Amino acid sequence: MKVTISRKAHFNAAHRLHRKDWSFEKNDAVFGKCNNPNFHGHNYGLTVSVTGKIDPETGFVLDVKVLADIIREEVEIPFDHKNLNLDVPEFQDLNPTAENIAVVIWNKIRKRIQADFDLEIVLNETDRNFVTYKGEE
Repeated sequence: MKVTISRKAHFNAAHRLHRKDWSFEKNDAVFGKCNNPNFHGHNYGLTVSVTGKIDPETGFVLDVKVLADIIREEVEIPFDHKNLNLDVPEFQDLNPTAENIAVVIWNKIRKRIQADFDLEIVLNETDRNFVTYKGEE
């Protein structure tokens, strides 16, 4: 019997969608106002879900406190109130789109979760725009 537990979190961060190898005109055409040279920000919502078998001793799939600590250490501390392009090493050469942010978060959390558990990340960039990542299929 597999069960999914989920934990919600949030962080506030600035970013700029921009490719260094493209001209300003091409960046502007593709990314529009998200290519603002002075950056822009979002109040990101994050839902992390872990699916696995219930431990018969604890009754947990994973202690939610442990999951909360992982999210705090891997996402909230390094991303919250940061400029993703300038302050977060994973985005030095990676365009911080919602899709790329979700994959980076998944990879950071994945290394802290048992291999036999499934992991899903839902990243809300706005109330209407969100990305879901479950790992490589």
